[in-house]
Amino acid sequence: MIKVIIIDDHPIVLEGLKNLLSNRDDMSLAGYFENGKSGIEAIGKLDPNVVLLDINLPDIDGAEICRQLRKHDKDIRIIALSVHNERTVIKNMLNSGANGYVLKNSVGEEIITAIHTTLNGNNYLCRKTKEIMAQVSENDLAEIPKITRREKEILELVSQGLTTTQIAEKLFISMHTVESHRKNMIEKFDVASMTAVIKLASKYGLI
Repeated sequence: MIKVIIIDDHPIVLEGLKNLLSNRDDMSLAGYFENGKSGIEAIGKLDPNVVLLDINLPDIDGAEICRQLRKHDKDIRIIALSVHNERTVIKNMLNSGANGYVLKNSVGEEIITAIHTTLNGNNYLCRKTKEIMAQVSENDLAEIPKITRREKEILELVSQGLTTTQIAEKLFISMHTVESHRKNMIEKFDVASMTAVIKLASKYGLI
């Protein structure tokens, strides 16, 4: 029996996955969790064969969850579930340790196929993801920049229209510190302005 865990905070997706697995004689749902922290803790206790992982969770992003799981378990199969169809996002998840990538608008059978394929030792990309990976775009980043928790806080506040002074007051840090973080993010994303940083961060699900 294949033990599966779901980590996803979207109720409709969760219900669909639960129904999909309940109709399978060869699979059992060992548990489902709405955030990364509880999912990671449960995996250590429940020892599943497969994790169906939403890559945009409220507390920990999917790539970081993959990296944490891979440190302790080389054999667990991780299948990323996402609405993101950008090559950079897909590559980031695969490079972080995911064994498969399935878009959330895929048919249920693709998820079942992904589970069996990855358990047989092969990576799996759904049909649409394969098409995306076959395309090359000059606008794609080589990889998604890693931003710190503080940088993410500042990024979200900038996207809300707050000034450097307002951000400094809200986070109880100096204006110089805010400006340093802004400068670092512009360099990480290799763009000319925070507006461009926000656009890319939104595109890749960082905010």
